[in-house]
Amino acid sequence: MPWWNLSLRCSREQLPQVEDLLLELGALSISIADAQDEPLYEPLPGETPLWSESIVTGLFNAETNRETLQDRLVQRLPDEIAASLRGEELPDQVWERVHLERYQPLKLGKRLWIVPSWHQPPDPGAVNIILDPGIAFGTGSHPTTALCLDFLDRHPPEGCSVIDYGCGSGILAIAAHKLGARSIAAIDIDPQALEATRRNAERNGIDPAQWLIALPDQEPEPADWLIANILSGPLVELEPLFARLVRPGGQLLLSGILPQQAEAVRSAYAPHFDLDAVTIDRDWCRISGIRKS
Repeated sequence: MPWWNLSLRCSREQLPQVEDLLLELGALSISIADAQDEPLYEPLPGETPLWSESIVTGLFNAETNRETLQDRLVQRLPDEIAASLRGEELPDQVWERVHLERYQPLKLGKRLWIVPSWHQPPDPGAVNIILDPGIAFGTGSHPTTALCLDFLDRHPPEGCSVIDYGCGSGILAIAAHKLGARSIAAIDIDPQALEATRRNAERNGIDPAQWLIALPDQEPEPADWLIANILSGPLVELEPLFARLVRPGGQLLLSGILPQQAEAVRSAYAPHFDLDAVTIDRDWCRISGIRKS
């Protein structure tokens, strides 16, 4: 049985009205997408950030009369929203299979592979990180994560203690572990992220009891490496803590930074770290450096 997708463009303030109307008219599900390539940063726990302009799409079954549905939307919505109305017929598909086929193994650097759990590793001899895809910041597909994984692949933390601050899905902590780190501390403000890290560690054959997986109030011991793939504001605020947590001569690796934010982050860290040149990938930055003695 085919399906109908009906999409409308609206502002953040108009979004509740559009969602409610689509559901009232029989939408089986609602999806929201960015309308104008606006960055949307990883939220704090309990937050639901929205774009200033969104594309709202309602999914309707084939029995819904498309013309009647469109007429009702036009009658009840402001002209500027109604003018954006677009319809699309979707063929019948096994949607679970479509979801699974969307995610394929991803190679990063020379040795690292991010492998969805339902795939066999393309290179069994590589460093394979087995994950169930979740949010983009946790799967390796987002540039901020890819920048960190590329650095880890080029500079493996063999025999080092590593702190992953803002661990999310645990992908960077798992990569560090598989690249030879002797100890891992995974820190995050979100208990769900800590649980995801535990599950993904187990999925990769790692006993999470070997790691410190904790909220920030359980401060880890100073380490040889500190990785933080978060946002520029928290990175600047956390500099005094990070300077304390990285041993002299230790490695700092920061990401989650837009190019226009890079100088502010560099300025915050320059007193305690000798910093490398900024590396940019798809409008995101990586900043690395060594803790001064």
